[in-house]
Amino acid sequence: MDTVSDLANHVGLKSACETLDFPRATFYRNRKDTPCISMKRPAPPLSLSQEERVSVLDILNSERFQDKSPYEVYPALLDEGMYNCSISTMYRILGANDQVKERRKQVQRPAYTKPELLATGPNQLWSWDITKLKSVSKWTYFYLYVIIDVFSRYIVGWLVAPREQKALAKKLIEESCIKQNISPGQLTIHADRGSSMKSKDVAHLLCDLGVVKSHSRPHVSNDNPFSEAQFKTLKYCPEFPGTFGSIHDARAFCKDFFTWYNTCHYHMGIGMMIPEHIHYGSADAIFQNRSDTLITAFNQHPERFKNKLPKPPSLPEAVWINNPQKAVKQTDPIRA
Repeated sequence: MDTVSDLANHVGLKSACETLDFPRATFYRNRKDTPCISMKRPAPPLSLSQEERVSVLDILNSERFQDKSPYEVYPALLDEGMYNCSISTMYRILGANDQVKERRKQVQRPAYTKPELLATGPNQLWSWDITKLKSVSKWTYFYLYVIIDVFSRYIVGWLVAPREQKALAKKLIEESCIKQNISPGQLTIHADRGSSMKSKDVAHLLCDLGVVKSHSRPHVSNDNPFSEAQFKTLKYCPEFPGTFGSIHDARAFCKDFFTWYNTCHYHMGIGMMIPEHIHYGSADAIFQNRSDTLITAFNQHPERFKNKLPKPPSLPEAVWINNPQKAVKQTDPIRA
C-alpha cells in the first residue's frame, strides 16, 4: 500500500496500480486504514499559466468589461485582434474567483408570512371579497361585495354595485360593524390583496373602528378559502341565472339567495346547522333536540344502529385559516 501510494503521487493511481500489478479495488478498500493520500492532479499541458489567468481576470474586471458577460467580452476582443482564451475558460476563471453571478439589480420582494387566524365564536373573524356577476351586455359586469363570518358562515353584509370602488367597500364594512355591534379590539377582517382591500380609506376605517386587518399572500387563493367557497355555492346553485339583465335583477337575486343562505341552508362545515343558528346562539338547543331524537330512535330499534348510540354532527369549537398544527390536504374541499 505504501509503495502504491508513493508512486501514485508521481504518476497517478491508475498507472501505479498497473505498474505494480496491484488491484485498485483493494487499494480503495484498505484506504480508510491508511493516511489520506494527497494526489495532486497534474496541470493540463494546454492550460493557461497563472500569469495568463490573472491577465484575463484583469480584463474581465476592467471598467470597460466589468458589467458585461464573457459572451460580450469575447467577440469584442476578437474584433480588436486580441485572443486570450475561450468563453468557457473565462467562465472558469470567474468561477474560481467567485465572480459568476447576476450583476444586474434584482427586484427585492418582501417576504409574506402565512396568515394564521383563529375564531372560537361569531364576530371574531370576518372574511370578505368581491366577485363579478355577468351582465347580458358584452364586457359588462356587476360587482358583488360579500362579508362572511368565518365561525358561523353567516353573511353579515353584502352589496351589488356597477363598479369596484374603495368607497363602497368602506361603507359596507362600516355598516356591517355597526349592525353587528362590533367593539374595538373584537374583530379581525381578512381579505386578499385587491385594490379595494388594500386601499387607504379601508385601512383608516378599520383603524378607527379598532378592527385588525389581515391579507392573503399574493397568488395564494387558499389563504381566503371561506369567501371563495361561498362564491362557489352562490354560482353553482340551481337558481343562479348566469347573466343578469340589470343591476336590479342582480340585487333581487342576491337578496333572495343570502336570505336562504343565512336562514335555511344546512351547512356541512358547522355541524349541518343553519348559519343563523350558530351566529345568534340557538345551535345548542337545536343540537340537544337532535340528540334526544336520535336517543328515542335508538331505544326503539337499537339493532338498526348496531347497538351504538348515534350522535348528531358536533358543533364547531374553533375555525382556522391556515391551522399551524394541522396540515390540511389540498384535495379536501371546504364546504360552503
